[in-house]
Amino acid sequence: MSSNQVYALSFHDGYRCRHSGACCTADWDVPVELPVYRSLQEAVAGGRLRPPPPSAHLDPFIAGDDLPDAAAAMLERTDDGACVFLEPGSRLCLVHRDLGEPALPATCRHFPRVAVRDVRGTFITLSHFCPTAAGMLFRDDVPVAVVAAPRAFPPADYEGLVVGPDELPPLLAPATLMDPAGYSAWELHMVARCAEVDRRPESVMATLVRDAALLRRWRPGGESLVAAVRGLPAACEEGSAEATLGASLGFHAGAMAAVPDDLRPDPDEAGLEAAFARWVVPAWPRFHAPVNRYLAAKAFASWTAYQGRGVATIVRGLEVALALVRVEGARQCRDAGRPLDGDLLLAAFRCADFTLNHLAVGEELAEGWAAAEQQTS
Repeated sequence: MSSNQVYALSFHDGYRCRHSGACCTADWDVPVELPVYRSLQEAVAGGRLRPPPPSAHLDPFIAGDDLPDAAAAMLERTDDGACVFLEPGSRLCLVHRDLGEPALPATCRHFPRVAVRDVRGTFITLSHFCPTAAGMLFRDDVPVAVVAAPRAFPPADYEGLVVGPDELPPLLAPATLMDPAGYSAWELHMVARCAEVDRRPESVMATLVRDAALLRRWRPGGESLVAAVRGLPAACEEGSAEATLGASLGFHAGAMAAVPDDLRPDPDEAGLEAAFARWVVPAWPRFHAPVNRYLAAKAFASWTAYQGRGVATIVRGLEVALALVRVEGARQCRDAGRPLDGDLLLAAFRCADFTLNHLAVGEELAEGWAAAEQQTS
């Protein structure tokens, strides 16, 4: 791998904004960097940029002392949580339309990209809170693989987790570091396990749990870590599909514990167990492929690799992601009063990633998931 190269997953290649407006109506704080703030102010003052009705009367910028680091202002929002520059009818961002992508704040330019840049290169996955990104999990025209130089993500200074050349690589286990080549081999191995899209997701997870436990036995001084990854058993473990929601609700509670108090939604679990048994369990076998692509997207470009305590932490994060899809799938079915289908599963992916990528604190998630290191030691 080249340190100047960009890598992504095959089914994310071809991504481009479809103007769903999901990110622009999420009631998010969007910081504006000083150069961008100045250029937007000038555009507003010169009449080249105007908030659309019914937001035209609003000052589009929030300024003051209580701002995030490096922010000169925040974008104003309407009463319903939409960005002041979102045109309601077209669902277009007027900054993007009238001034071009370079005029956007960094948060807007990079969403839904989730990037890791280290000595190996830049690795990009997507937040599936974006409906367009979630829809790409249903692609069946390309095999699941890591691709170099993806056309959707040209070389650029992507915002995300930046790991400098003097910083430590990911941990294999709490007392053992991986080398960059060894971590790349493990990352590719996880994606390859998920690439068996017709296999039960529970079997994919059982196999990765086993593989992580075996790999943790590696010690420096003998064969390379790359060789150890390649020497993992080819056969897969068989995992049983979940018949009840209990274990998944436990993982869901752990994820919610990593959400700050002011962002944590009210509990909403009434009827989920019954909805899961009635409407999710019978339909689950029809959706192995998109669920496994979702797991691949969580295994690739993982911040947890650097925030956690080893490969078991990474795999536990995948288990939690799968659990959240089950819980959110049950919630969608309960609310819609019908069996799981593609639309409801897409909504479940969106809700799961909204929690994991946008509500929860990543370091706290990784700290909780690191309990898996003790269980496999």
